[in-house]
Amino acid sequence: MRELERYYRVLELEPGATLEEVNQAYKDLAFIWHPDRIPLDNQRLREKALKKLQEINEAREQLRSLKTKHQVPHHSHHYYQPRQSHQPRQSRQPNQSHQSHQTHQPHQSHQSHQSHQSHQSHQSHQSHEPNQPHQSPPPKKTETKTTYTSTNPQSPNYEPPKQNPDLSGQDFSSANLSNKDLSSRNMSYANLSRANLSDTFMHKVILRGADLSEANLFRANLLLADLREANLRNANLIGADLSGADLRGADLTGARVRSGDRLLVKLIGANLSGAIMPDGNIHD
Repeated sequence: MRELERYYRVLELEPGATLEEVNQAYKDLAFIWHPDRIPLDNQRLREKALKKLQEINEAREQLRSLKTKHQVPHHSHHYYQPRQSHQPRQSRQPNQSHQSHQTHQPHQSHQSHQSHQSHQSHQSHQSHEPNQPHQSPPPKKTETKTTYTSTNPQSPNYEPPKQNPDLSGQDFSSANLSNKDLSSRNMSYANLSRANLSDTFMHKVILRGADLSEANLFRANLLLADLREANLRNANLIGADLSGADLRGADLTGARVRSGDRLLVKLIGANLSGAIMPDGNIHD
C-alpha cells in the first residue's frame, strides 16, 4: 500500500485518482522534466531530470497496470426454471374397452383396471405414485453479459489483446493506437506503417525489424524499447522518449526529430551503432 501511495505522490496525485488523471499527470510531468529542455552543459541537472522521468514512467506503468487489472466487466444473473410438462397416458382404444390391463410401476403393487363402458376408453388417466422418488429441478442457468471490443486495428475502439502479448508479424498499418498500452509486447516485424502511436506507452516493447515508416510517434514512450533493424523512415519522433532504446541498425532516414536547430527526441543512453540517422549518415 505504501508503494501505491508513493506512485501517486510521484505523479503529484491524490490516492484513488482515475486512469485519465494518471495519464494526464504523466504527460504534464514528462514535458516538464524532459532532459532536452535543459542546456547540454548542465549535466548534473540533465541526470536529475532523467532519474525523475524514470520515476514518472515507473509510477505510470504500475498504476495503469493496477487499474487495468481491476476493471472487471459487470455480470448480470438471470435465473429461470423451465416448466415441467406432463404427458397424459395413452388413451385406451375402443376394441380394448373390455380388456383387463395391468400397469407395472416401481414400488407399487399390480392393479387391475377394467373398462365397463366403451366411451370410457377415450378418457385419460394420470397415475399418482406416492413412492416415486422426487425429481430435482434442472440446474439454474446464468446469463452473462459479454463486452465486445473491435478486432479491426483501424477502428478507434480497437484494443490489442491483453491475454497474448505476442503480436509479432501482425498488420497494424494505418491503425489508431494512440494512448494504448503496448508495454513489453512482442511486436517484432509487425507492420505499423502510417500508424498513429501518439502518446502510446511502449515501455520495453520489442519492435525488432518492425515497419514504422511514416508512423506518428509524437510523445510516444519507447523507454528501453528494442528497435534493432526497425524501419523508421519519415516517422514523426517529435517528443518521443527513446531513452535506453536499442536502435542498432535502425533506419531513421527522413525521420522528424528536430524543430529548427533543437533536437526534440530523447535519446539518453540509446544504442545507435550502425543506425542510419535522419540526415542519411550512418552513426558510428
